[in-house]
This record gives sequence, structure tokens and C-alpha cells, in this order.
Amino acid sequence: MPGWDDSPDRLYTVTRGRSRPPEHAFDLVTLIVTEQEPVAGMQSEHARILGLCATPTAVVEIAADLALPVSVVKILLGDLLETSRITARHPRFAPTKARLPDLDTLKQVLHGLQRL
Repeated sequence: MPGWDDSPDRLYTVTRGRSRPPEHAFDLVTLIVTEQEPVAGMQSEHARILGLCATPTAVVEIAADLALPVSVVKILLGDLLETSRITARHPRFAPTKARLPDLDTLKQVLHGLQRL
């Protein structure tokens, strides 16, 4: 069961000796979504992540569910992202100003609501 032994030896094995996530850094609230189903022979932690992320799931939630340190989960997520098994999206990327309604339209809507 993942998380049953958080000894340095086990974590070293889970990450295959890597101690840093890949250059595409995930933060705690990055949302992860599965793009491909787990396959036979896949590392068990990778398969569990794919199972957890059928719907958008934050990195911190994945770490909690796997009972692994966030730093280890980030390394595992990097593996999955490099093989296109997941997509990652940060929720702070809001619509740009170009996609927002113009100010005149908003004023007209406000005026119409006030007349109701």
C-alpha cells in the first residue's frame, strides 16, 4: 500500500533516485487530469495517480491520497506529463482581458437590471 513506509529508501525507489521534479514545476493547486488509462506493468503510484485524476484533482490532494510527500508526487507527475498521460493546468489562469465583455456592454446590462 502506498504511503505505508515513508522511509528514505522507499521514496528513493519510488522516484528512481530522482530528488527534483522536472523543469515544469507543479505547485500545490495545479489541477491534474488523466488523459490515458493505466497500462499493465506501469509503476503502481503512476497507475494510482491516473485513477485519482479522472476529474481535475489538485497536486496537494493527490499527495494526500497517496500518502506521499508533495515533492515525490511532483516527480511522478512529471513522468506522466512527459508521456502525455496527464494534462496539468493552473487554476489562476483566468480569462484574458481580450475575452472579457467590453465595458459598454456591462454598463448596458447593469442599466437594464436596475430598471427591472
